[in-house]
Amino acid sequence: MLVIDANKCSGCRRCETYCSFYHSGKTGHLGARIKVEKIEGLGIDVPVVCLQCEGHYCTRCPQNAISITDRGSIEVSPTLCDLCGACETLCPIGAIEIYNGIPYVCDLCGGTPRCIEACEMGAITLDPSIHQAVSLEAEKKKTKKMSPSQKRYAYAAELGETIRENWIKDRRKP
Repeated sequence: MLVIDANKCSGCRRCETYCSFYHSGKTGHLGARIKVEKIEGLGIDVPVVCLQCEGHYCTRCPQNAISITDRGSIEVSPTLCDLCGACETLCPIGAIEIYNGIPYVCDLCGGTPRCIEACEMGAITLDPSIHQAVSLEAEKKKTKKMSPSQKRYAYAAELGETIRENWIKDRRKP
């Protein structure tokens, strides 16, 4: 499972660049399966990517085009997918998004995630020993009517608030 430590993210977006280039041969924010959200008001950057959540909401695809691989990553069948957008709507944190007629979601790059290779800050790691999936039930309720980009921002902002509160609390300790 990918593990994100937003405390370490510098906002360089190298993860996005490596991801996009690996999957499409092009660089750019839109083509990446990981997105770094910049929360200006908090002065923090938060990478948002599929967390292989316990709800597996995206697998509720009406065409059964989405499945979970043995690695725990999401796999989209290009022959079954009709671009209905259900996966995009169902993901509580906006980690799946249709772009250029393709549902973009982290596939762990076949087992060697390029975002980890790109991240010089150590903000992204892969820990196959983590078997307890993350619950996104609370986010699901809050982000039901949002677009993928709005969901990513809301998730990142909430995480950023927690990071900032912890940082302030740590600084006040005697």
